[in-house]
Amino acid sequence: MGSPFLIILYCQDSVTAKMLSLKCFDLVDSLVTIYSDYLPDSELNQLCQSAGSNTAFKCSPALFDILQLSKAAYEKSKGTFDITVGPLTHLWRKQRKEKKFPDSCSIKEKLQLTGFNKLKMDTVDQSVSLVQKGMQLDLGGIAQGYIAQKTIDFLKENKIENALVDASGDIVCIGTPPGKTGWTIAVSVPRNDHELMSGQLLLSNCAVTTSGDMDRYIEHNGKRYSHLLNPFTGYGITSQQNVTIIANDGPTADWLTKACSILPTNQARKLAQQMKAGLLIVETKKSKIVFHSTKKFRHFWKTAK
Repeated sequence: MGSPFLIILYCQDSVTAKMLSLKCFDLVDSLVTIYSDYLPDSELNQLCQSAGSNTAFKCSPALFDILQLSKAAYEKSKGTFDITVGPLTHLWRKQRKEKKFPDSCSIKEKLQLTGFNKLKMDTVDQSVSLVQKGMQLDLGGIAQGYIAQKTIDFLKENKIENALVDASGDIVCIGTPPGKTGWTIAVSVPRNDHELMSGQLLLSNCAVTTSGDMDRYIEHNGKRYSHLLNPFTGYGITSQQNVTIIANDGPTADWLTKACSILPTNQARKLAQQMKAGLLIVETKKSKIVFHSTKKFRHFWKTAK
């Protein structure tokens, strides 16, 4: 995935711990070769290469499953989470690397290649058709949470009761560390990954993800444009905020942070509550930090005494 992947697990002997860890990383590698849009021969890129060919692409169960989850997320988020933004993702990724700001014509051109109505899924034979040539899918907003969840599921199947998986900030945990009542998770201050908020999360048997623009962004005319793209405009969001979601599973926590980063605060709160998730939005306004949170989030939030 081109990013850190951490596994913490507790079991009775080191031999079993090592064996399970190696199997977990094998599982992760196998899923990355399916979902990555960086690997030319990934299954996802093979699907994208078939765009506009009028030929249905037969998917593996793992690819079809995450595409189904992505479709459901698109519908629940009212289009604010959309994996068809791939052409825009690639444009902004290239421009960030070259330290150039995308021109409006290029963004409009790439927007014409997006839209979930252009992705056709056949649930009978698990095949997918991308109807327009040039379409690209981007699973970056759901795949890390999905992989983290699959890793935890594998550990549970192998009788591990206490473990945490961190896929570069997409965290899924079960049980607790020995002698503790939960896993302690810190949250960064917006736009400062070196400064942590005074409170911490205490979690067990759930998933948590935070999205912001600390590492990937472009500055243009005094504004910072995040790597998180608004599917309706084609531009990166400019709000100075971090969004943290606590959900029952990794994929949901992952995609909800993206949708809630784009939605207005009141709509983000409603969506989180609809998904039975906890939500924290931390934003900077006039050099002051402002908090918006749901009751469920506050249940897990522990301030330092």
